[in-house]
Amino acid sequence: MEVVLIALFLIAAVALFVSIPLRPGAKGANARIEDPERAELEARKESKYREIRDAELDREQGKLSQADWARIDSELRGEAIGILREIDAAETRPKR
Repeated sequence: MEVVLIALFLIAAVALFVSIPLRPGAKGANARIEDPERAELEARKESKYREIRDAELDREQGKLSQADWARIDSELRGEAIGILREIDAAETRPKR
């Protein structure tokens, strides 16, 4: 009898834990990016990070000279910093 009660309690606890992201108003990773402007900025940031990684890979493979890579890397990182500043500004603006 005790084993059955413990098993039921464990099943209920697991079900509760698993269903948390499915409940209305749950704060998950996707709840942070509900704002379309924020989602667009996050997509731009990830794209810029991918460009930086691609340039580094091209340099490692010899497709870019050190000088070309340094110029491109500087430009890309400057653009990434601009995007990060836009994200910071969007977070400090009052929500509509």
